[in-house]
Amino acid sequence: MVVVDPELKELLERLYDKYNRPEFIPEDPIAVPHRYTGRADREIAGFLVATIAWGNRKAIVQNGHRLMRLMDDAPADFVRNASARELKALTVFVHRTFNGADLCDFVVALRRLEEQFGGIGAFFESRYEATQSIPTVLAEFRREFFAAKHTPRCEKHLSAIERGAACKRLCMYLRWMVRSDERGVDFGEWQRIPMSALFLPLDLHAGNMGRALGLLKRRQNDWKAVEEITKNLRQYDITDPVRFDYALFGAGIDGYLKA
Repeated sequence: MVVVDPELKELLERLYDKYNRPEFIPEDPIAVPHRYTGRADREIAGFLVATIAWGNRKAIVQNGHRLMRLMDDAPADFVRNASARELKALTVFVHRTFNGADLCDFVVALRRLEEQFGGIGAFFESRYEATQSIPTVLAEFRREFFAAKHTPRCEKHLSAIERGAACKRLCMYLRWMVRSDERGVDFGEWQRIPMSALFLPLDLHAGNMGRALGLLKRRQNDWKAVEEITKNLRQYDITDPVRFDYALFGAGIDGYLKA
């Protein structure tokens, strides 16, 4: 456990204040669900862009907006009602190794969640209330998601926590949907999950910053590292530890350690 360091606390707060701003939105994948005001549209747009959120951020954002246009800029309606012909039109999409066939499988899986549980958000909220455990819900979600008919190759695009994966993109998506503050970057749609239950979206930048600041000792960026750094960040904000994702990620991509 990290002993609370007043200087580190001040640094984290300063970086959080610098990066948790509306100006952060346009160049980040969260810009894609920010196209919409409805919960269902935000849930689906957010999940799909989080799924492709690896590699160059500019390309992620561009491809996320392109994906929404392919879904007629109405992602919830598309998931619920798209015909076989309309689904086939998605096959032109590609982002790195995530292709149009993967996208079609994901839309079918989202449709099943809609029909079985009332939507992806309803699934996460109800399962968290039942289990009180985000790791358990992440495992349950992957199993339920792939209960729909799909091609096995698409499974690599949804991390498996039971295999020790850091689940960075899922944790980021949960941050978007659960966190709420006066800044308005995250959405705060899933109010039945407390912010205190979230886990840090751990990527290369956040991991390197966490180690440099003494918040993380584990060398691998896996789920054990996620648990370690989140536990230590809770010493600095027990109710909302994941808000420091802004500080670690933002400082990391801006080369804070090289300054």
